[in-house]
Amino acid sequence: MFSLPSARTLLAACRPSTWTSSPFGPALSSPSMVFARGRHQLAPRSVKFIKRHKGVLPVPVGGSIKGTTLAFGDWGIRVKGNGARITAKQLKSADDALKRKLKPIKGAKVYMRVFPDIPVCIKGNETRMGKGKGSFEYWATRVAPGRVIFELGGAPIREELAREALRLACAKLPTLMEFIDRKAPPRLGNLLITPELSADVNPQQTIAAS
Repeated sequence: MFSLPSARTLLAACRPSTWTSSPFGPALSSPSMVFARGRHQLAPRSVKFIKRHKGVLPVPVGGSIKGTTLAFGDWGIRVKGNGARITAKQLKSADDALKRKLKPIKGAKVYMRVFPDIPVCIKGNETRMGKGKGSFEYWATRVAPGRVIFELGGAPIREELAREALRLACAKLPTLMEFIDRKAPPRLGNLLITPELSADVNPQQTIAAS
């Protein structure tokens, strides 16, 4: 055995080396403790807690029609079937399909009206109960019936091209969608909110005039 000359040398031998330790401390030295967002990844920039309750799909029972009509573009798609939980990967695939189809049109823009900010945690198959929540897996968002998902605008786009591009995007999403334009009425769940006709207006004359 070798002998240490002094107590100061003993303390230096027991202390971890400053060259091998991380400058951010032991909490951030391991990669598992750091969440980094990719450049082209749909994810929040920062979250306070990486794990969250599962939650339920929103149901518009209060009568609100916010987010069911177009706000930025001329064409769009909204949820026609039941509400669903859409993952960031599905939204990114639909967004890439739209941009790929509209690439020849100069100035065309794709507006995404939802954003995946809900962390989804999954436990492995055939795992025993207990021992805490599963690990983080992906980001997702919950959409209610009638919610607008994508809009197309920024440049004049023919209806045929818009329908074809949005049809490709609908194939990437997990629920039933419908094609809408600026004249589409708002939707409350599965009910279309149409403007009421006054009592002195004949509906038959209105239909014939249109």
